[in-house]
Parts: sequence; structure tokens; C-alpha cells
Amino acid sequence: MSKSNSDALVFFGATGDLAYKKIFPALQAMVKRGTLDIPVVGVAKSGWGLEQLQARMRESLERHGGIDAGALAKLSALLRYVDGDYGDASTFKAVKRILGEAQRPAHYLAIPPLLFGKVIEQLGSSGCAPDGARVIVEKPFGRDLETARSLNRILLGTFDEKRVFRIDHYLGKRPVHNQLFFRFTNPIHEALWSWQYIESIQLTMAEAFGVEGRGAFYDQTGAIRDVIQNHLFQVLTNLLMEPPASMDSESVRDEKVKILKSIAPLRPSDVVRGQFRGYRSERGVAPNSQVETFATVRLAIDNSRWQGVPIFIRAGKALAVTSTEVVARLKRPPSIFRNPPESNYLRFRIGPETEIAFGLNVMDEKETGTGETVELLASHHPGANDREAYERVLSDALAGERTLFAREDYVEAAWRIVDPVLKAGTPLYSYEPGSWGPREATQITPAGGWRNPIVSPVQRQWNPLATGTAS
Repeated sequence: MSKSNSDALVFFGATGDLAYKKIFPALQAMVKRGTLDIPVVGVAKSGWGLEQLQARMRESLERHGGIDAGALAKLSALLRYVDGDYGDASTFKAVKRILGEAQRPAHYLAIPPLLFGKVIEQLGSSGCAPDGARVIVEKPFGRDLETARSLNRILLGTFDEKRVFRIDHYLGKRPVHNQLFFRFTNPIHEALWSWQYIESIQLTMAEAFGVEGRGAFYDQTGAIRDVIQNHLFQVLTNLLMEPPASMDSESVRDEKVKILKSIAPLRPSDVVRGQFRGYRSERGVAPNSQVETFATVRLAIDNSRWQGVPIFIRAGKALAVTSTEVVARLKRPPSIFRNPPESNYLRFRIGPETEIAFGLNVMDEKETGTGETVELLASHHPGANDREAYERVLSDALAGERTLFAREDYVEAAWRIVDPVLKAGTPLYSYEPGSWGPREATQITPAGGWRNPIVSPVQRQWNPLATGTAS
């Protein structure tokens, strides 16, 4: 085993929902791929024993991806369990006994953030956090800038920054992971990628479903905290950052932080919030909830590459489709035609499949000189050997590879941008499920309108640009 690799994995919250839906399937995949062969210690307070946790794991795999008999047998042999309260020192003494001589354990906190401080303190005092230990932390990393700073102080009181791995599983998705490769290995793209050619950039993260039984969690979070401040800022920094000096983790993360620091804090006029009809009837949601299930924001970047190029983000639940994509609209060139067609665009589909497309203009069929926009589309569908997001990020954390993890200064820079509008109490507008958000969202609309993602077999043909504002 490499000296940079963890020699044990301890995950807190072993009987919870995240473990059931994501962690156990990721661990089985890692065993199958040969990247996990160390003790796995689950910790929770459920009154369970090891056999019950193994049964829970089997049920998880049956429902989320399927069982590989060989991998499951190996994972079961690696699995250990400690049942106890996170505030009880005896729980951590039991963890220490199971870890034995392990010098580089990775402690994964798949638990609510309010418990982080308690667990971190116990890890430090029990001897479970030697110099080679790591801590893997689930989002959210605070609720605002102040709580993010407080959380960082807690983490850094026991672990130095190089041993802290803040998970944003979205970075583990293949298309997000490959954004930098696409950008910096294709000069044809990079040559266009600045204010000289790009008129605006829009990023849509639409979900056709609602809160799916997670009303109590979501009503403490909202769209800005849940996906914009973390997932979508990560996508933007991948797309907008300058070329790093090298592809080592610190060089890449340095450039991401530079982009965030060049973005002005949001003003109330830069944000429109919405809430779908029926949200307040969801279990766990307050009857007078003011939490947004939709938000659209406008960002301005003050650097030499992107100055003057507006960046638009919209994200929401109960929208018309489920899709995440970026569209960069190019500036129109001078035209000698009376009715020039739409401007060119570049489109990056992140989900549900990976697509890279160029919108180009050709003569219309009747040769009237008006032309039409068609798409040159390249499509990739994840195959059986692709790694799921949690498998990728957990594998990287155990190997000590930090590129996909948020650094302290990145987290605080991201909160600095959204903090003012989180505290401003901006208006909340209602919208119908299955629409593109509230009508008031048209107050923040890219020139030429939003490109609403098309999710149908038609999208795999040469299609005209689908422009349209939120409705």
C-alpha cells in the first residue's frame, strides 16, 4: 500500500439514508474495481450489531445498483461496526480498538453538520486522528459565510487543511470531471473562450421532481444553498478558470479560487426566487415557508478574460424537465444578409447524459437568405465501466488526491458571493409545477432568451436553437 493511501475507512452515519443510497453501492464498486481493500468501520447509534449492518448493506445494494456476489463477500469481510453515541468517549475508544495499528485512517462524516464539532473533538481526544489521518466532510459546509468559517475552525483545530476533504459529489460526475480536459486539450475551443467572442453564458440545472420526502431538510436549505453555491459554482469555475500552472491539485484549486474572488457579491436585483405550488403541503415543510425551490441569478466577473460577459444561473425543482447544461452564446458577426439567423453557441450537457454541441448557421431550405441554426452534436452515454460520483470521490480521498475537494478558501469565497442575498429577504414568487419557474424570472434573462434543455430523442438530431424565456 502506498504511504499516501489511507489504511482504514471509518464512516459515521452508517445506518443513515446517505449510506443506504450512495455509500454502500460506492464501496462495493470500489471493492470490485480493486481500489478498496482496507477495514471499513461503520459507526452509528441504532442499537445494532454487525450482522444487522451487513443486512442493511445487502438491502441497499439490492435496491441501488445490484449485488455483485464476489465484491459483496469481500466487502462484508472488511466491514466492522461500532454502535454508540457520538458524544460518548467510549464510542471512540471502541473505534480506536478496531483501528488497531492503523496510522492513516480516513474518517468520513456522513452526518448532519451540527454533529461535526462533537465528532471532531472526540476524534482528537481519543487518539483516532494521528498525523496521517484524514477527515472527509459532507456538504453543506455551513449555512452562510459566518457558519462556514466556524466549521473550518472546528475542522482545522484537529486536522490541517491538507488532511481535510470536503466532498461535493457533483465533482465526481464524469462530465464535470472531464471539463478541464476538454477545455485545455482543444485549442479550437479555448481560442473562442473569452469576452472577445462570448456574449453570455447560461447554466441551467432543472429537476422535474420535487423534494421527494426530504421536505424537512430542504426547508432549511433552499435552491441557492442546495445547488447554486456549491454544485453550480464548481461547474462554472471549471469552465471559467485560467489554465493552471500544472494539473496538480493545488494549482487547479488556486485557479478556481481566483475566479470566485473575481465575482462581485450578489445584489437583490441579481436574484429572483420562486416556490412551486404545492411545496408547502410537503411533509416537513412549514405552512408559511419562505424557502425557494427555484432561483435565477446573474453574476459579473471582473477579470481580463470575462469582464463584460454576464453569467446567468437558474436552478429549481418541479420544472419542465430534468437536465443540467451550459450554453455559451457567441457574439454575432457583422452580417451582409438582411435577416441574419441566430448567433452561434456552444452547449455542454452535463446530465442526464453527456453532450457537447455547436450551434451553427446554414442556408435555409428555401434559400431565402434568412438561414437556420442547426446543431453539430457529439454525444456520450456513460458505459458500464464508468465510475459513479461517490465511488470517484471516495477513491480519491482514500488515495490522498485533493483536486475534486473544496479547499477552505474556496468555500469561504463561494459563500461571500451569495451571503448578501441570503440575508436580504428577497421576494418569493409562486410557479406551477412543470413550468420553467415564475413569470417574474424573466427579469433576469440572457439576451436572446434562455435555451430550455430538450430531453427527447429529437435532441440527437440536427435541431434548431430552442430559445425561450421562463414561463
